[in-house]
Amino acid sequence: MSQHAKSDRNHALPADSSAAGAPGTTAAGTNAAETPPSTADIKRWRQYLADERAEARVYRDLAQSRRGEERDILLALAEAEGRHEAHWLQLLGDHAGKPRQASLRSQLLGFLARHFGSVFVLALAQRAEGRSPYGSDPSATPAMVADEQIHEEVVRGLATRGRNRLAGSFRAAVFGANDGLVSNLSLVMGMAASGVGSQVVLLSGVAGLLAGALSMGAGEFISVRSQRELLAATRPTQITLSAAPRLDIEHNELLLVYLARGMSREAAEHRVAERMGLLACDCDPSLSLQPELPETEDRHEAVGTAWSAAASSFCFFASGAVIPIIPFLLGMTGVAALVVSAVLVGMALLLTGGVVGLLSGTSPTSRGFRQLAIGMGAAAVTYLLGMAFGAVVA
Repeated sequence: MSQHAKSDRNHALPADSSAAGAPGTTAAGTNAAETPPSTADIKRWRQYLADERAEARVYRDLAQSRRGEERDILLALAEAEGRHEAHWLQLLGDHAGKPRQASLRSQLLGFLARHFGSVFVLALAQRAEGRSPYGSDPSATPAMVADEQIHEEVVRGLATRGRNRLAGSFRAAVFGANDGLVSNLSLVMGMAASGVGSQVVLLSGVAGLLAGALSMGAGEFISVRSQRELLAATRPTQITLSAAPRLDIEHNELLLVYLARGMSREAAEHRVAERMGLLACDCDPSLSLQPELPETEDRHEAVGTAWSAAASSFCFFASGAVIPIIPFLLGMTGVAALVVSAVLVGMALLLTGGVVGLLSGTSPTSRGFRQLAIGMGAAAVTYLLGMAFGAVVA
């Protein structure tokens, strides 16, 4: 790694002006050496400098809560940002001035890294690396542009580990919260549109909250437990170890086991000979599978545990479903209560959609508005149906 870092450092900084084609001696770098940079250039370079310093601090802060390989990777990213910082310092020269504040995005990353250090920070960092302005800025060296592109993939890999740990419970939480928001808002809107009193609307909302939360929790528990049992049923057992010595060699059904697992006949016959003790050594490891040792880690971690999924689903459904009835709990009635309820739910949908976007490394804005459109669309349809039902009953 150190040799690579030295090589990157030699490419990232213009060691001397005679190195033709070296990064730092681009058109912008040459002009900066021969003529004073413009005010716009100085302002832009100083912002880049502040952001590089802030991003390096983010990676160092994240490294403090990591161990082993992840820590080394984060420190290497911080070192790379330091090389970029040196590039902008060289271009600025005497114009560097006092350190200026980093962008709001970089400041937010730093705050989250210092106080939380979670997968959310890595997801934000991944998006930040992917939106680097260096690709369209002639002042940045080609090596720096490539660095930013590779950094996005490095951070994506680090964030993937956290996403895998969150996948099961996070899926249940997001699904539960959005289902609570949309279903109870639709229920409240439909009941209100039918012409019933505010007390009936409130009771309907509370009933919908309790029934939905219990149903979601129970359903999620059964779903995840069933899925894990299904996956566990496909895992090979240890029976071949205990049954092999007692098999009839002339009618050896152990061969069928390995053929059923997808091995070629040659590889299966080789494995059978090992299990039967006919091979004193593994003469051809390329034909052999690893021994069926008990698993020491959860192969289905991304599915999540049934209890955690059920608890997440119950709690988040309830937290989402209570929002539409807040105005009625506070004593509001009529159209005003419905408007406040819709606004509160809309804000919550934007938030949950934005969180999904952040964790998935995509645009939080587009994901937020997608959630909003779906939720409000469902509520609007239910409101119209409630009006029609009320008119028919009346």
